Amino acid sequence: MISVLRLAAALLVVGTVAARGAQVPRTFGLRAEVLVAARNRSVEGDPRLADPVTQLRAEADALLKLKPASVMDKNRVAASGDKHDYFSLATYWWPDPTKPDGRPYIRHDGEKNPEIKLGTDHEAFVRTCNSVETLGLAYWFTGDERYAQKSATLLRVWFLDPATRMNPNLQYAQAITGINDGRGIGIIDSHSIVALIDGLALIATSSAWPANDSVALHTWMSDFYVWLTTSKNGLDEAAAENNHGSWWDVQAVDLALALGRTDDAKKILAAVPEKRIARQIEPDGSQPLELSRTKSLNYSLFNLEALVTLARLGEHVGVDLWKFSTPDGRNLRTALAYVAPYMNPAKQWPKQDIEDADRTRIPPLLAEALRHNSDAGWSELLTKYSGPPVRGEHWRLTSSDAR
Repeated sequence: MISVLRLAAALLVVGTVAARGAQVPRTFGLRAEVLVAARNRSVEGDPRLADPVTQLRAEADALLKLKPASVMDKNRVAASGDKHDYFSLATYWWPDPTKPDGRPYIRHDGEKNPEIKLGTDHEAFVRTCNSVETLGLAYWFTGDERYAQKSATLLRVWFLDPATRMNPNLQYAQAITGINDGRGIGIIDSHSIVALIDGLALIATSSAWPANDSVALHTWMSDFYVWLTTSKNGLDEAAAENNHGSWWDVQAVDLALALGRTDDAKKILAAVPEKRIARQIEPDGSQPLELSRTKSLNYSLFNLEALVTLARLGEHVGVDLWKFSTPDGRNLRTALAYVAPYMNPAKQWPKQDIEDADRTRIPPLLAEALRHNSDAGWSELLTKYSGPPVRGEHWRLTSSDAR
């Protein structure tokens, strides 16, 4: 009985995929050619993709029940007084116990103040962006219009509807109580916009996302891009030397590509070798600015995720970051080699962090690197420690490696 149901489901997907034709999605972070090949393999019954697709569908089905979020949901308001302005609080800043009112707040690196979740926009924005990507992937692999429709609803509520839309800026992101109303560092809050842009591309063929909505969101992203690249906060973040600067690059490049501003994207990417890789990575592969943090493995991976994403984006404009190396060996491959052994959960990270990092973030980095550099040791690590797919982990469907 189960085999009959699976066959029926497979035939349904085949019919839907055929109806949508062989269109290649205009994704930038995700590899379009890999998505096409993976979908075809899934339809043909590749057993290596069965569990990842099942996991993806389960996540997407759960998201169908998600209440669309809006900046209007928060019960706090930015200093502007406009509830449409995005507002969040600095993650690691706490009341000063020596002051009657706790102000100005003081920093405890790596220790999240639970206050950041109360009446702010950060979690809702991240959830919206990631949900759009998950739903987009589910639509791509199954053709189920419910996923595209839900994604479109989330997009309209957060970005487009006049009553609920977010203003296209992060002027009031990561405010520090008693010190400022927002800062450049807060732009890290929107790094998940990369997931949103790819998710948007994956529902582009659906009638759930008509041309007028596409034009409206293009306008929103264009306005946000101008703010990101010209405002004081935006320029402050672009000048940051650690993961903040790397993720500003990612956002600016991805938006530029999506908006057709190819020259802008290429200019930013051309500066990455000297501005980021040469300055952030030591000859032994360590990243001192991230190792100085109280959650050093987490931040080492976070910055590497940005750099590897930049390398992927560079392929769209002929900038090859994988080939770059300083004479003393500062390069992406060395940085990955530094963290790769810690896929093994039993291997102790050399620094005592206040919180363990999620080591399942290492496999997708290695899978991407293996597209550019063959390495038997990395392949062995992937085979041995990848494990079954977990919630939110889609790299097996978006990478050429289907372990």
